[in-house]
This record gives sequence, structure tokens and C-alpha cells, in this order.
Amino acid sequence: MALRLPTQLPTPVKLHHHHIKTSSNNARLSWCRTLSPLPLFSSSSSSSSSFTGKSCTQQMVVKCSAAGTANASAVNMGPGTPVRPTSILVVGPTGTLGRQIVRRALDEGYDVRCLVRPRPAPADFLRDWGATVVNADLSKPETIPATLVGVHTIIDCATGRPEEPIKTVDWEGKVALIQCAKAMGIQKYIFYSIHNCDKHPEVPLMEIKYCTEKFLRDSGLTHVVIRLCGFMQGLIGQYAVPILEEKSVWGTDAPTRIAYMDTQDIARLTFIALRNENINGRVLTFAGPRAWTTQEVITLCERLAGQDANVTTVPVSVLRFTRQLTRFFEWTNDVADRLAFSEVLTSDIVFSVPMNETYDLLGVDVKDIATLEKYLQDYFTNILKKLKDLKAQSKQSDFYI
Repeated sequence: MALRLPTQLPTPVKLHHHHIKTSSNNARLSWCRTLSPLPLFSSSSSSSSSFTGKSCTQQMVVKCSAAGTANASAVNMGPGTPVRPTSILVVGPTGTLGRQIVRRALDEGYDVRCLVRPRPAPADFLRDWGATVVNADLSKPETIPATLVGVHTIIDCATGRPEEPIKTVDWEGKVALIQCAKAMGIQKYIFYSIHNCDKHPEVPLMEIKYCTEKFLRDSGLTHVVIRLCGFMQGLIGQYAVPILEEKSVWGTDAPTRIAYMDTQDIARLTFIALRNENINGRVLTFAGPRAWTTQEVITLCERLAGQDANVTTVPVSVLRFTRQLTRFFEWTNDVADRLAFSEVLTSDIVFSVPMNETYDLLGVDVKDIATLEKYLQDYFTNILKKLKDLKAQSKQSDFYI
């Protein structure tokens, strides 16, 4: 009988950056495709974002109301409606990071509300954990305001699905969410971005992240931006499971090094940062203890699994050619955008930063941060034990039959 291995440990769970000019009233981004205007919120204060590309230009006016405040204490939005500082909304709670944010928040006593898209299979596990689930869709701005009533802090873990255009959720949806947060008087906004996003304007996803950082800063909301390098959990499905199932493992010939971090550690550090008022308005980068190449990760998995991997190497030149080819067809433009991100991840770049200053700022001991060796060792130990137990049960069943 085929056994499907779990993809993570059980837990207690074109954009061009030619110029970006921002001020309190104006933010300029460059985009190579036409962006549709978003619904606007009328008020006395306003800011604008204009997108200019090689062949198209469109002006998008962003208007907000209700000036934000940096005071983290309870705020009266109206008679009898105090907002508790422990009331948070997690956007993107079903993802790899989002679910860890939800678990950590609940464990620390926060009142957690989760924004999820309407779906055929409801996210019942969030309710089982003790969170409140509300339905909304960032691509439909009119569904957002009701979810923010009574919320003190937004923790934004959301990103678009692979089959969606990158700009739909990661730009247009985030702009609408930030507009609503400003208008509703949200007290703090935590936004997850990508390390080095400001250095790769040729990559749409990274450019959008950087532009969203600037849009959030110019909104006047009290906020913290957290840039991430990579998740340890993502390596399970990419390398660990295929090796155990004796399937092909895809890699590249690039020397890229990534400092992967356990999402449970990211969640823990996030809430430490959330409670530290001295961090408001800052950009933090979270990175794991060590940066790894793809080959080093595969070698580690081979050693822990006790078997060799069937590695299929994809040259970086092939990725570049495929990206250029998909640019010729409108229906493959989004594929090309995502390949651009893959190309960066397979270039000669180190996705890591020294963490000593961040640890001191947050009061965290580096010994409390999980290493990749320990994380994968725990995974393989648990899985190999389960496989051994299942094999023993199968033999016992065969005997009695």
C-alpha cells in the first residue's frame, strides 16, 4: 500500500524598479503591465501610487480615512467598543508560516481571528485550535472592512496562490488591506517580506514586496516589516520526502546559500517584536544559524535518511532560457514572473544576515534557535520510526492472514 509521507513535522502544528519616489503624498512604482484601479476609500487624507512601464502608464489614487495612532493601549472606536491589544487578525493563516503564527498567538493568550478565503473545504483546524475564522478575499476589497472590526493588530502572512497573477493578492490585495487598516484605525501592522527584495527590481515578487514595504511606511500605520530568507519546512517536501520515496530530487548547479529558519522560531520572534515598542517602524531580517547550498541540504538528507538521492540537476541557463521563452506569450507571463524569482534563488547569492544585533534587540539566545541539522534529524527520526512500525504491522497482518 502506498504511504504518503507528511511534508512537515507535527506541531503543538515586468515589475521594474527604475525609480521609486515616495513621500507622504506620493509613491511611484514601475510596472510593465496595466494595473486595474482599486476601489477607493474617501477621506480628507490621501496618497497616490502611479505605475509607469515601458509601454503603459496608469495612475492609482489611494485614499484613506481615520488617522492612525502609535498608542498600543486599548482604543475606543465608538461607545462601548474598546479594542483590546490582544486582539489580532492573522491574514494567510493556513500557510506554512501563518498556521505557526496562529498556534503561537493562541498559546500566548491572544484573541485570534483568522481571515481566510471562502472555500469548499473550510479551515476547521483553525477553529479546533480556538481561533475565530472570518471569510474575506483580498482580491475583493469590499469584503475586508468587516473583518477588521474590533482588531488591534494585523499580522500579514498572505501571498497569492501559484495559479494567480502575482499582482492580484501581493500588490492590489495588500494595498486594499493597508487602506482598510488605516481607515479602521488598526493600531499595528506586521508585514512579512523577502530578504534583499530591494536589491532585485527585475523580479516581480521581490519588487512588489519592496514597494509594499514603502506603501505601508507611507500609510502612517504603526508597523514592523520582517524580511525572511527561507523556511525549513519547505525542505521536507522538496528534498526529504522524495529521497525517502526514491523519487527524483530537483536541484541546480548554482552556489546559492540560504539561511533557512524554522517557522516556529519565526513565530516566536514575531511576537517578541510585536510587544517591543522600540521596534515599531523598523525593518528586521530573520535568518537561520547557517546558510546552506542545495547540494549541502541534499547531502544532509541523504545521511539522515540512510540512502542516496536521485538528483536531477537543472542548469541555471535553462531557467533563464525558459523565463525568456515564456515572456513571448501573455498566458505564460505569470510563469515567467515566478521563474524570475527561481532564477534569483539559483544565482550566486547568499540569503542570510548576521543575527547577533537582532537577537540582542529581541532578548533572544541563539541557542534557542533551531538548526537545520536538528530540524531534519527530528523529522527523519520520527518518519523512519513510523515506517518501521508500519512495516512491522504489515508483516504481523500477513502472518495472521
